[in-house]
Amino acid sequence: MFPFPHPTPHLSTHRPSPTTISHTVSTSPPLRTLPLRILSILTLLLRLSFGLCSILLVLAKTRSSHLRNNNYNAEARSLEQLFWARGIGAWSVRTAGPLGWRAVLPLAVGTGFLVLRRFHTEESLLTLSSLGIQTSTSSRTYLSSATTRFIPTSQIRDIVIHEAFRGYEVRFYLAVVVEGEGEVVVVFPNLLPNRKIVEEVWRGARACLYGPKG
Repeated sequence: MFPFPHPTPHLSTHRPSPTTISHTVSTSPPLRTLPLRILSILTLLLRLSFGLCSILLVLAKTRSSHLRNNNYNAEARSLEQLFWARGIGAWSVRTAGPLGWRAVLPLAVGTGFLVLRRFHTEESLLTLSSLGIQTSTSSRTYLSSATTRFIPTSQIRDIVIHEAFRGYEVRFYLAVVVEGEGEVVVVFPNLLPNRKIVEEVWRGARACLYGPKG
């Protein structure tokens, strides 16, 4: 939720039932304290306020053409005039009035991008005993849904930990070997959490799929 540079991924584990376990790796700071929760709410309200202001600026810029539209009856025109004459409506008119469309549109688009942009990444592995696993990666904006893939147990040959070079360092990553596919399915492909998290997820997923001795 907060645009922190290069945040460290952290793991959260949920077990809603004895046959289901969910591992989520996220760069969003865990809201474990009251100050962080308050800050999260204030950040959300601030983003919504900026989004509302950008919409009002665009509407204020088109106000005159809307009022000249003959499809509006007298009551609708009077209500609209009342809105734009007071409070935040009047502020929008005063702000947008001196600005041209070349300034208003880029400002509105840029504000909308910042409001809808997801500044954290969240990836998860949902393991369902005897059914399979589902991987999920959050989208970059709040308008689009996460990217998911379900792999049934019948197609899972193994869940393994691999290592690979990333730059000048060795990184461990969790992978699913799928029957009939030449390449493994990498779990948490964008975040690539540290070895401790990878091993914990590996143990939990295998135990859920194959039992404690899996």
